[in-house]
Amino acid sequence: MTPNNNIAIFLDRDGVIIEENNFLIDYSKVKFLAHAVEAICNIPGDFRKVIISNQSGVARGYFTVEQVNDFNARLLADLRNQKAIIDAIFFCPHGPDDNCECRKPGAGLFEKAQKQLNINFAKSWVIGDKSSDIQAGKNIGARTILVLTGYAGREPGAVDITADYTARDLFEAVEIIGQ
Repeated sequence: MTPNNNIAIFLDRDGVIIEENNFLIDYSKVKFLAHAVEAICNIPGDFRKVIISNQSGVARGYFTVEQVNDFNARLLADLRNQKAIIDAIFFCPHGPDDNCECRKPGAGLFEKAQKQLNINFAKSWVIGDKSSDIQAGKNIGARTILVLTGYAGREPGAVDITADYTARDLFEAVEIIGQ
């Protein structure tokens, strides 16, 4: 079922859906976090499901944009085979010092998703494991949930920011949204 509404749940990828494994590009090493696939399946049908991910390994020369696209295509197919449908994936290939607008906490990728999918930020949610995810959510005026998987808001260079909600994992985050 394709959502016909203009609200979204923006999900970080690493540390929220799959285990955090710095600069992972070998899809055979992907491990889904416990209950993450089930959580995606439980997202109410009126929400668009969009992954927004920083992939600075491209800027660092660890892998190419094409490799990230292949990884993401395999992830989408794997999730689809498990009945967990993601509407779109957007990623930033830039490094932390590139001063781009698309790298979280910047809003560039969210604005791109907004234009393509007609999303109302004020009715949407951002779920992430890093302070940059939460700051990005605040920057676009969405509600935010910090999950305690992955970095749990304690990544190197984390900023002091408070999410609207904190959840054990993606499954509990989706339960919060459904309340």
